[in-house]
Amino acid sequence: MNTSRRPLIARNESVWLEGPGNRRSELVFALRVFWEFIRGMRALHFMGPAITVFGSARFREGHRYYELARRVGSLIARDLGLVVMTGGGPGIMEAANRGAREAGGWSVGCNIVLPHEQKENPYLDKFVLMRYFFVRKVLLVKYSFGFIIFPGGFGTMDELFETLTLIQTRKIANFPIVVMGTDYFCEMRAMLHTMVREGTISPADLDLLIFTDEPEEAIAHIRRHLTKNYRIVKRRPRWWLFEKR
Repeated sequence: MNTSRRPLIARNESVWLEGPGNRRSELVFALRVFWEFIRGMRALHFMGPAITVFGSARFREGHRYYELARRVGSLIARDLGLVVMTGGGPGIMEAANRGAREAGGWSVGCNIVLPHEQKENPYLDKFVLMRYFFVRKVLLVKYSFGFIIFPGGFGTMDELFETLTLIQTRKIANFPIVVMGTDYFCEMRAMLHTMVREGTISPADLDLLIFTDEPEEAIAHIRRHLTKNYRIVKRRPRWWLFEKR
């Protein structure tokens, strides 16, 4: 497994309500963000097209959602021949990476440094470690051909609704989103219909995602988008840029 150096979080990085800092600190922050993007892009550039799986870090082996994610990860690798990418942590992320590994596929994580460290799961062929959530989110969309969302907390909802907003506003196009766990998401689904009734979203916006409990249906939905909308391009490392797969 390829490892990545764990970046440190400065003590004052969690304080964002002080207003602008001095010019030097603002420049340092901008350079850190730039370097984070470059480091992430170099790490993920040659991994191949991926499907990103999101969900709670709190489910353990044997839980129904853990086992469902494990099955989905296996199908992504075996039936679609794509990389399984996750946030790299435990729970649903571990399960999807594990399923890909067990099916002989490629398993990648884009992990995040937290005050209480989130350790990488043991089923990753490669991972990159980020310090900023917004950089991580860009990478998880940039290198993904679709999302599969499992039950989760704030982070999972953040990824789901930010991506829906990008599709709704046509910042990205033809990006399939599958939400798995109809019981868990039934109230959220009802809220989407409330939004339609109140006019805050359009009826057509409900077509931006599907809800299912069936891994095969999820894979079939993504396959239809892949066949219709995407062309897979394989890129080779350049030795003179010190690139590697």
